[in-house]
Amino acid sequence: MASPNLRFILPTLALPLLGLSACQAPQEPQSAEQSVRPGVNEPFLDASNDEIAKFVGIFEVESRDIYAARKGIIAALDIQPGMEVGDIGAGTGLFEPQLQDAVGADGTVYAVDLSAGMLAHLRKRAEEENWEQVEVLGCSETDSGLAEDSVDMVFICDTYHHFEYPQTTLGSLMSAIRPGGTLAIVDFERIPGTSREWVLNHVRAGKQVTREEIEQAGFEYLREVPVEGLEENYLILFCRP
Repeated sequence: MASPNLRFILPTLALPLLGLSACQAPQEPQSAEQSVRPGVNEPFLDASNDEIAKFVGIFEVESRDIYAARKGIIAALDIQPGMEVGDIGAGTGLFEPQLQDAVGADGTVYAVDLSAGMLAHLRKRAEEENWEQVEVLGCSETDSGLAEDSVDMVFICDTYHHFEYPQTTLGSLMSAIRPGGTLAIVDFERIPGTSREWVLNHVRAGKQVTREEIEQAGFEYLREVPVEGLEENYLILFCRP
């Protein structure tokens, strides 16, 4: 489930993402975490075909930062052929063509979403567009849907602010990412007095809060990566110990 935004271009940034310094031991996820944003995902859960088509028209347009910058974002992740990558909140499938190209014939992309309508749309696109390296998976509000130690990287674009139970979900992601693997977050800058009213009303956590929550779950912060054309969004990287 992505959220609307605007623009972009492309840089080519090669980053050493795996085999990084020792990280803090992960904390146990909270067993009875309270929702931090009840109902945030309701518009997507029972979306009809017509509504999915409207989301495509909102999400996949050049006026949206991450759409215009999609190739540069994927280039910045330095995904290697043969890697297994989870796209959490894959939505309409915006990044699947680029991710499939990046992992190559020996890799796998797991397109994961919470919405039954989005999952049906992703499966249809996968068949029609020959996404041979893409597997479509459902998830829950607290579980990533990915098997333990199954991916080298998890990519979450404009979706972290849709996590109702961030610590529980991050615990699931910690389990799914292989040791030394990468968690990549693209989300909105939320700066009072600077960000659009829509962002301030819709996005619950700014970059610093997002970083703190992910570190609390046991991930180690690596760096923020500049991507040319991203004006409302940022890209930050973490690793699993």
